Amino acid sequence: MTKIALITGASRGLGAALAEALAPTHHVVAVARTTGALEELDDRIRARGGSATLAPMDITVPEAMATLCRGIFDRWGSLDIWMHTAIHASPLSPASSIDPKHWEKSMAINATAVSVLIPYVAPLLGQEGRAVFFDDPRAGEKFFGVYGATKAAQIAIARSWAAETVRTGPKVHVLEPRPMPTATRARFFPGEDRSALTKPADEAARLLAML
Repeated sequence: MTKIALITGASRGLGAALAEALAPTHHVVAVARTTGALEELDDRIRARGGSATLAPMDITVPEAMATLCRGIFDRWGSLDIWMHTAIHASPLSPASSIDPKHWEKSMAINATAVSVLIPYVAPLLGQEGRAVFFDDPRAGEKFFGVYGATKAAQIAIARSWAAETVRTGPKVHVLEPRPMPTATRARFFPGEDRSALTKPADEAARLLAML
């Protein structure tokens, strides 16, 4: 029976690396807003003998996520693993200069979407499936007010779900990736030496081994 992996935020960075790492053993349902990047991911997966279903969708649209999860149920009946890497990196700014538009977009993508997705995805995972979230603990750091707060909200929801499902499943994990040369990190640290960072493919392998 084919194992099914849902990757939200699969177009680039860690999400794409996880999708490629899972492709030899799972059919990957890859969700992201960028169609071109998803198609490139699909080419890489197929070149290695894997298969993927591309879902160019916006995770902040509840109706789209409901359609996605209904489609997964109708086609496969369940999910084996959900890995959530979708994130919005708002510009750094002092807390005294937060732009309401950046706050609203960050909250919608980083926190509210997760509160919508968990109820949709949980029935697909059942008792034995796994959900994996990725922490980036920036809350309280200077200039990280918007990103730090909304990312912390996401992880708080995930940790609550993990505590609630210890006995019943699904298994919910919160992992902390090492720094990688992703677009998100480049936005926060534009001048750093990216050659010293961990490659997403290497980090994906390490994180999956932890599961």
